[in-house]
Amino acid sequence: MKEIWIRVQPWNKETIINALETGADAVIVPPGDTEKVKQLGVMKTVAEDGDLKLGEDVFEVDIQSPEDQERIAQMNPDKPVVIKTSDWSIIPLENILARRGNIMAEVEDVEQARLFSGVLERGVDGVVVSSDDRETIYRIVQEIKGLSGTTIDLVPAVVKSIKPLGMGDRVCVDTCSLLDTSQGLLVGNSSQNLFLVHAENVENPYVSQRPFRVNAGAVHAYVQVPGGRTRYLSELEAGDEVLAVNHEGQADIAVVGRVKIEKRPLLLVTAEAAGRTLTTVLQNAETIRLTTPDGLPISVVDLKEGHEVLVLLEEGGRHFGHKIEETIVEQ
Repeated sequence: MKEIWIRVQPWNKETIINALETGADAVIVPPGDTEKVKQLGVMKTVAEDGDLKLGEDVFEVDIQSPEDQERIAQMNPDKPVVIKTSDWSIIPLENILARRGNIMAEVEDVEQARLFSGVLERGVDGVVVSSDDRETIYRIVQEIKGLSGTTIDLVPAVVKSIKPLGMGDRVCVDTCSLLDTSQGLLVGNSSQNLFLVHAENVENPYVSQRPFRVNAGAVHAYVQVPGGRTRYLSELEAGDEVLAVNHEGQADIAVVGRVKIEKRPLLLVTAEAAGRTLTTVLQNAETIRLTTPDGLPISVVDLKEGHEVLVLLEEGGRHFGHKIEETIVEQ
């Protein structure tokens, strides 16, 4: 995930609060202001005396001439370099990124953040926002986190079978958000084929609603997370981020507050879409639901052959959660 730092030089309490409330990763502040930041909230500081020390852990370069490119290339590649310039024609950013990573670019607006994040397809490793406008900071955070205007293309899949399995370990993901109707997590046996598993925000006669929870599936399953990546359900822990998606494909970041892994009876759901066979393993219980194309939750105990449920289909495979162009068969 790309880093987002906010430059707060000179000190501005409101900008620090905006950085905290919009989800930025760090603030660059004048010397002596780190303690004032800590009094407002938990936030990493970048300063001469900060959590990350300027000139020691982080370097800054104001590009004035082509010679500065060589200076950047010679710096320690393990330490971030914040670059800025009033004229990107001096050294195109592509030239710098082609020679080294760990580059953060200073930006003033959403358009610059979007542009720099996509340079050479991988983009910079982060941005430093020089604006103190709350809306600008918020929109850049949303853009860099991969959510601004993001819509995931979900398609209907036709259920082919529901097969009870034995006991296994299943994962409940409790988020720090109250999930709306038709929101859930994208989960499946293959990283290329993920089912929209509905949150437990549905009235039922058995247990109280838990609108923060998705009973997502077995420990081995993949789950979609921000940045176009997947992770295994079993490796999620408090503080991680997942993508909460509704039936229209609109995605929000949800922070994981707790993960519960317990032994429960399982079942295998098999479906077909676009000529593919898709499977996922879920707990065998009335409260576990998939999502229909019209956004309605449907319990796994009510699933029948011919029912339609929403899925995400992707091409290629995954390596450590990242999408790659490679033929991988998962069955």
